[in-house]
Amino acid sequence: MSSSPLIDRRHLDFMLYELLEVERLARYPRFAEHGRETFDAAIELAHQLAVSKFLPHNRKSDLNEPRMVDGRVELIPEIGESLRAFNEAGFMAVLADFEDGGMQLPFVIGAVCDCMFSAANPSTVAYPALARGVANLLEAYASDEQKRLYMKPIVDGRYYGTMCLSEPQAGSSLADIKTQAEPQADGSYRISGAKMWISAGDHELGENIVHLVLAKIPGGPPGVRGISLFIVPRWRVGDDGARGPRNDVSLAGLNHKMGQRGSVNTFLKFGESGDCHGYLVGQPHQGLTYMFHMMNEERIGVGLGAVQQGSAAYLYSLQYARERRQGRHPDQKDPASPPLPLIEHADVRRMLLLQKCWVEGAQALGFYTALLVDQALDPDDTVRGESALLLDLLTPIIKAWGSDYSLKANELAIQILGGYGYTREYPVEQCYRDNRINPIHEGTNGIQALDLLGRKAMMQNGAALKLLLREIGASCAQAAALPELQALAAQLGAAAKLAGAATAAVGQRMAAGEVRLGLANAGHYMTLLGHVVIGWLWLRQATIAQNALATASEADTAFYQGKLQACRFFFAHELPQVELAAKLVSEAEPSAHAMRAEWF
Repeated sequence: MSSSPLIDRRHLDFMLYELLEVERLARYPRFAEHGRETFDAAIELAHQLAVSKFLPHNRKSDLNEPRMVDGRVELIPEIGESLRAFNEAGFMAVLADFEDGGMQLPFVIGAVCDCMFSAANPSTVAYPALARGVANLLEAYASDEQKRLYMKPIVDGRYYGTMCLSEPQAGSSLADIKTQAEPQADGSYRISGAKMWISAGDHELGENIVHLVLAKIPGGPPGVRGISLFIVPRWRVGDDGARGPRNDVSLAGLNHKMGQRGSVNTFLKFGESGDCHGYLVGQPHQGLTYMFHMMNEERIGVGLGAVQQGSAAYLYSLQYARERRQGRHPDQKDPASPPLPLIEHADVRRMLLLQKCWVEGAQALGFYTALLVDQALDPDDTVRGESALLLDLLTPIIKAWGSDYSLKANELAIQILGGYGYTREYPVEQCYRDNRINPIHEGTNGIQALDLLGRKAMMQNGAALKLLLREIGASCAQAAALPELQALAAQLGAAAKLAGAATAAVGQRMAAGEVRLGLANAGHYMTLLGHVVIGWLWLRQATIAQNALATASEADTAFYQGKLQACRFFFAHELPQVELAAKLVSEAEPSAHAMRAEWF
């Protein structure tokens, strides 16, 4: 994996074993049989499979979109072949219990494995990623019978799954969904309605598709408080687990996307013939709460998937810049002198450094967030509680900041390749197109910003933000003990203080009833807190690197110096953005809020 197109393995080892110390998870009873050896074995297996089965058809699936033929979806055969290999290797069950045939790996190691597939082929990995999310939700909230009939076949790799939230008229506004669920005498429901933007909504890859559908039971509370969650299988399932007749779920059309074209995206209709059977998950009117279990998991996945597209393009542009010779330094006057590698030009190095800062910083955040999921198993009540608070706060940041800045990294990769980067003969243009969906789906980044400022930063009187700022303060103190990092520690401490003050200012404004004005600059708050968090993780990386230099090998010295220089660059070129963002948020700069529709 040393020269992998998917991952910088030295950087990955640094994140997992030096920054996050994931080996400590083996102290938990659930992971007691694991250690670095098994973690690395799973990662290496995922890498090999991603390179051999997923990467080769990435371009082919982009050029040959799913087709609707006689009411069915046709995919290129390589998708099915790669998913059979994925299932046979056990990756559908990477998180499942040993007794269920699973690997019982930590969530963070599962996320790393998923990143291999996301970097290789984000379209194909979407099918099992969604299915696993369905299985995890059912594990948490479904009845034992529902788990037997619908969850276990997913873990076994026989069934796939979807999440059906959005509707054509409602989009992200789930309060306005119209899909209905009529209760029946036998305890089931008859579902009627339509759902839009359903990834993996129809295909022939498995024996069945388990749709998780949000719908309203007549007579329930209005808005989101009246939403319930239903299992709606593509094929009905008998009590013995055998597949029965086709359910009344019909494919109404395909959506033709800019990128990730290999993952089918559908418009589905439920109950056109009045015979769509659905089965309530948990209690009535709790559907959105249950669905957030999957949505939050998917948001971490979307953020990390976006970062992997940023990383793949960064690694490609880095290699290209090392090999491509073009031009000379401004002070080289001899036109007969040999051209320089692109990486010798200052502006190319700037673009490479920006990509490195954004991508490696966001990877650190993504894996740290995944580690917080695992820390829910910690025997210490305080650790569990604090991990849950930080997870809630950081999930919208990895989704939104990760996808925004990884997309910016894709732009720079294209720029480094120049005209070649703009052509389909080189992979970076597809990385950009595939990545462009990530700021949109699983809740647009505008929604993530509103959630971050309006809910997560304010919840429990700001408990999560206070905890984050405490952790940042502790890291600043550690860095300040090193003369080389004292100035950076002071800079991050000041930025964190600005974030706290800006949050308090918005809280006061909202308490006074100025909710719309207070949240009008939520996007700037995402920049503010996102940059502070990424700066924190870079300072932590720099502290480890600085301490390691004294005994590092020659190769590791270059690696650690690269970490230190990237941290300095981020603090010099990126972190100062928090000052303007904090000012706009604190003062509730009103331009956008006051702009009237008729003035455009």
